[in-house]
Amino acid sequence: MSSSEIREGDDLLLFLDSKRTFLVKVKKDESFHTHKGYISFNDVIGRPYGGKVKSSLDVDFILFKPTLSDYLRKMRHATQVIYPKDTALIVNYSNIGPGSRIVEAGTGSGVLTSALAHYVRPTGKVYSYEARKERIEKARKNIERTGLMAFIELKEGDVTQRIDEENVDAVILDLATPWLVVPLADQALTVGGSFVSFSPTIEQTVKTTTALTENSFVNVETVECIMRRIRVKEGQTRPETLMIGHTGYITRARKIQKTKLT
Repeated sequence: MSSSEIREGDDLLLFLDSKRTFLVKVKKDESFHTHKGYISFNDVIGRPYGGKVKSSLDVDFILFKPTLSDYLRKMRHATQVIYPKDTALIVNYSNIGPGSRIVEAGTGSGVLTSALAHYVRPTGKVYSYEARKERIEKARKNIERTGLMAFIELKEGDVTQRIDEENVDAVILDLATPWLVVPLADQALTVGGSFVSFSPTIEQTVKTTTALTENSFVNVETVECIMRRIRVKEGQTRPETLMIGHTGYITRARKIQKTKLT
């Protein structure tokens, strides 16, 4: 059970407002400097999470224990990352949970990898393939901070050429040519297992759907998730002026048993 008090070495989210947060590691006798003054870590050690601390400029910061969402939002991105709205659908469509075994590609910055690991723990595993070695090391640094590395195996490799695992529960893809992976995903998945692919363009989606229908997959479906924020204020509630429109298409399918010839 995690401590309710802040200790030296803990990760801490300093919350100023909804747009300004700082993910820091608590170190005795050190300080964290912001445009609203500095915060001495000696002043936060021993305090309860959810409390407040004043900066040197007498500005209040709230002391939060970081959530998975906080870690993912603060990760250093070497590639375009999948938005939380799409991640939620991917998790739902893949039907994963504690104990699930997942093949994922590509790893990128490790954002989706970490989210998947969060849901398969404590007995599941994410086998994450990335073709570029330098991205694997960057992803490793990001993932290690979340504390989820024990549930992930980072693998250098091209999933259009090979998938080592068998009888996995889901194959989840975020790469340029997902349709090339479909035959290997067919071999790697257990019967009833889920295939889920995220693609930014409709051309990629069409090729992937065609490949799925030509292999042992049914319930092939593509969706686009669009989220609109609402600015809520008495007498002035309305949708925000700016919004994130298209991010990508999510295609899902399920593997069926191949019919044997008699």
